[in-house]
Amino acid sequence: MQSSGHRFRDVEHHPLLAENDSYDSSASESDMADRVWFIRDGCGMVCAVMTWLLVVYADFVVTFVILLPSRDFWYSLVNGILFNGLALLALSSHLRTMLTDPGAVPKGNATKEYMESLQLKPGEVIYKCPKCCSIKPERAHHCSICKRCIRKMDHHCPWVNNCVGERNQRFFVLFTMYIALISAHALILCGFQFFSCVRGQWIECSDFSPPVTVILLIFLCLEGFLFLTFTAVMFGTQIHSICNDETEIERLKSEKPTWERRLRWEGMKSVFGGQPSLLWINPFAGFRIRRFMLRAKKGGPEFSV
Repeated sequence: MQSSGHRFRDVEHHPLLAENDSYDSSASESDMADRVWFIRDGCGMVCAVMTWLLVVYADFVVTFVILLPSRDFWYSLVNGILFNGLALLALSSHLRTMLTDPGAVPKGNATKEYMESLQLKPGEVIYKCPKCCSIKPERAHHCSICKRCIRKMDHHCPWVNNCVGERNQRFFVLFTMYIALISAHALILCGFQFFSCVRGQWIECSDFSPPVTVILLIFLCLEGFLFLTFTAVMFGTQIHSICNDETEIERLKSEKPTWERRLRWEGMKSVFGGQPSLLWINPFAGFRIRRFMLRAKKGGPEFSV
């Protein structure tokens, strides 16, 4: 790994771990990949649960207050399938962002044995993170919440209770996109519902009483507006970062690139994988239920971070 000037701001120089220091050399990266990743952070878990509850609330209002009381069967059917389908994709993207290892560097791998396995050239410089005692790869940053160095770390997002990094950025982008879409859809449905209720009878346009209907719709409008604004901005920021091959941390720190940048489509293909296809917007791509169950049974340090 080549040294870079800006690295001196991120790490301290410490001697490598001695042979008798506590580090399990058998805990390789392949072993790490076979364990479920979940961050036990109180704030993050509360935010993640709130995200699900807000989506469920929106689905409840759209389904039971707006669509089911409608006399237009096809209007209810098409919008119901569309909204619930987008909600399912949004929550699936959220789960995959939260439960996917963002690219954590094995903790405590700064051992003499590991150093010898790197086959470093004379004069080649590497850096050790003093917080998690690991060899710090280029573009990796330490997250104080995950307590790990994360490859190509963009930021830590409490709403998904995880870092957004090299391995889960794709799912985070999909999460923001689908939340923005269902928020916009909910706002459009609320507008049509208010218009139809004002033109007709409030009692006939909903199975709930008029005051309850108005309160539910107002809260849904506020939720939709706030989430649409937030996620649309985040989606645009993520796409811009991917196309410029620059993480948010690197942009804020004004770090000069020491790597070969993958611009525009090359950056998109590196994050989403392969040529443009429907798999890019599918959060289920690459997911194997049997493998996930084996990881959950295996448990391990990644599950108890």
